[in-house]
Amino acid sequence: MTERELLTAGLRELGVAECPSAADNLLRYSEILREKNKVMNLTAITDPTEIVTRHFLDCAALAPYMPQDGRVLDVGTGAGFPGMPLAILCPQTEFVLLDALRKRIDFLNEVITELGLINVTAVHARAEDYARDNRGTFDLAVSRAVADLRVLSELALPMVKVGGAFLAMKAEDCTEEVETAANARTVLGAPDAEVLHYTVPFDEVFRAIVRLQKTQETPEKYPRRFKKIQTSPL
Repeated sequence: MTERELLTAGLRELGVAECPSAADNLLRYSEILREKNKVMNLTAITDPTEIVTRHFLDCAALAPYMPQDGRVLDVGTGAGFPGMPLAILCPQTEFVLLDALRKRIDFLNEVITELGLINVTAVHARAEDYARDNRGTFDLAVSRAVADLRVLSELALPMVKVGGAFLAMKAEDCTEEVETAANARTVLGAPDAEVLHYTVPFDEVFRAIVRLQKTQETPEKYPRRFKKIQTSPL
C-alpha cells in the first residue's frame, strides 16, 4: 500500500474521522519533517511508511479523546508529536505545542505556515515557566515525551483545569511506572490512573495511554524547576 492508503486505512481502523484535508496535510508534514531532518535531529524514523505508522497513526490513537472546541497542551512536543497530527485531525480543537528548544519551535512554525493551520500555536518555553501564566487553562494535556511519568505529571497537571485530564503516551508495559507515580499524581490533584491499551495499525506495536483525571487543584508550588530533561528523537 502507498503511504496515503496506509494512513487512510489506519485512521479507519482506529475509528478516527478524517477531515477532507487531513491526509494531504499529514503527508506534506512528513515531507517537511524528512527534509528538515537532513540538517536537524528531529526524528530517528525517516522511512515514509514508518512515519505514517509509528508517528501519525500512533498519535492518532489519541484523537477520540480530544475535546471538541476545547484547548489541548502538548508538553515537550519535540518535532510535533502528538500535537501536530492531532491538530490536523481535530480542526475544531485548539492546540498549543510547547517545547524548550527554539529550533524545534521554528520548525513547527514552518509546518503551521506551510499547511495553513489556524488551530495550533507553537510556543518556545519551559513548562515550568509557561505554567506561571497558564495554570488551569487547558481542558487536556498530552505528552509523548520520553520522560518519567512523575516528571511529566508535575509539568502538565498544573496547567489542566479541574475536571480535565492528562494523557501520557507510554510503552505497553508501564505498570511499574504508573505505580511509582501514585504519590506524585495524588499530590498534583489526579489520584486515579487509567491505562488504556491499543495497537498501532500496520505496525503491530502495542502501546498504552495513561489517563490521569484531575479532580482537585494542583498546589501552587508545582511545577518545580527541573534540570534539563533529556529526551530522545522518536
